[in-house]
Amino acid sequence: MKTDSKARPVYLQTEAPIQTHFLTCFLSLVIYRILEKELNEAYTCEEILNPLKNMVMARPGDKLGYAPVYTRTNLTDVLHESAGFQTDYQIITDVNMRKAIRASKKKKY
Repeated sequence: MKTDSKARPVYLQTEAPIQTHFLTCFLSLVIYRILEKELNEAYTCEEILNPLKNMVMARPGDKLGYAPVYTRTNLTDVLHESAGFQTDYQIITDVNMRKAIRASKKKKY
């Protein structure tokens, strides 16, 4: 998992940066585990991370919405199903993108 997240040695000396770094690493691990559980542990962290890194939405101009610029796969379909919205075959308006973001914040684990 350390390799998947591109972790590297960090040399910190004071308490605040050490705690901040620990919190960042811990939250990354929690997000990994939530995604794994949400996907019924059918995929490894590496298999989940690679498509997520490539799931880019382009914004051609103001108020034109967001269009997908990535390749659709079985895993992206499963991720969409888990998140409750699709981004792979449609242009998403600004309003709908804000709704999707709000809905994702309300989801309970």
